[in-house]
Amino acid sequence: MAVTKEDVLEFISGLSVLELSELVKEFEEKFGVSAQPVAVAGGAAAGGAAAEEKTEFDVVLTDVGAKKIGVIKAVRALTGLGLKEAKEACEALPSTIKEGVDKDTADEAKAALEEAGAVVEVK
Repeated sequence: MAVTKEDVLEFISGLSVLELSELVKEFEEKFGVSAQPVAVAGGAAAGGAAAEEKTEFDVVLTDVGAKKIGVIKAVRALTGLGLKEAKEACEALPSTIKEGVDKDTADEAKAALEEAGAVVEVK
C-alpha cells in the first residue's frame, strides 16, 4: 500500500507543535537542508528600500563639547529629566537622548543639542 501526500498531510496535522519542530529538525539532518528562508538577489534591493523608509530614529549624544552646562540644559528641556539625571546622561557617553521618534522630532532635538555645543548622531 502506497502512502499518498494526503496521508502525510493528515498525519502532520495531528502533530503537536513540539513534535512538528522535531520532525523539521530530522528532515534538515537527514536531507542536509535548512528550513530557514533563503535570501534571493532581489532581497538586497528590498533591504535598501526598507532602510529608506525608516520611520523611527534615535538621537544619541556622543560628546558634550566645551559648553557642558548648556548641553545639560538642552537635555533637560528635551527629555524632562531632572538636573541629576540630565547630568548623568551627559557624562555616560554615548547616551540616547530621544528614542523611537519621527524624523522631524529627531532633527529638532539634534539641532537644539548642537546649538548648545554637543556632538549628536541620529540613528
